[in-house]
Amino acid sequence: MKTFKALSALLSYPSEDLQAAIPAIRIALKAEGLLPLGQRRALEPLLVGMETGDIYDLQERYVLLFDRSRTLSLNLFEHIHGESRDRGGAMVDLLETYRAGGFDLTGPELPDHLPVLLEFLSTRPLAEATALLADAGHIIAVLAERLTRRDTPYAAVLTALAAIAQASTDSPEATALLSERDDDPEDLEALDAVYEEAQVTFAPDPNAGCPVSRDILARMDMPLSPARAGTAQ
Repeated sequence: MKTFKALSALLSYPSEDLQAAIPAIRIALKAEGLLPLGQRRALEPLLVGMETGDIYDLQERYVLLFDRSRTLSLNLFEHIHGESRDRGGAMVDLLETYRAGGFDLTGPELPDHLPVLLEFLSTRPLAEATALLADAGHIIAVLAERLTRRDTPYAAVLTALAAIAQASTDSPEATALLSERDDDPEDLEALDAVYEEAQVTFAPDPNAGCPVSRDILARMDMPLSPARAGTAQ
């Protein structure tokens, strides 16, 4: 379903291509009806801000939220495995799930990167996609709660995904994650200490401002605005 691709794009590093595709994303979200009207309205501040905002401001906001806040990482397994070897094994299993579904990674993103998972889900039947999303539901619900606390429009995306997955923060797993103290993206010394841990070497780092949204948009199979229609097929 294009809804999952649209949400995948919205959670990717902002680019001019993404800005130009906002009208098409808005149309796709409405046409499929997977998200009820209230959730689509909740997304409007993000859509409008993405469409009209200064691209450098948008990119800086994204980096502060998702690249410099470990507790807001969009790499899902990081929340349950950290940088341990178990994360590498879990990602191998996830890659096998992708490949079994005829889905191969073509960019630098890690398999557990939420936008990648959402793009894969867009290729599966809705019931299967919902079940797979529910497997990560407690993480998604926790991210929605943390983003809501930050008063960021990105919270609407995670809240919508948590609703699709029928996930909440009431589970023991979610409660354990929420017990962790939220990172302060301005506290560089504390963040450096966190990332001094041994890291899993699995694929190129998709973060640090790497613009992945163009690749996702190129595979969305939805029309872009006339100004960008020739740049992403």
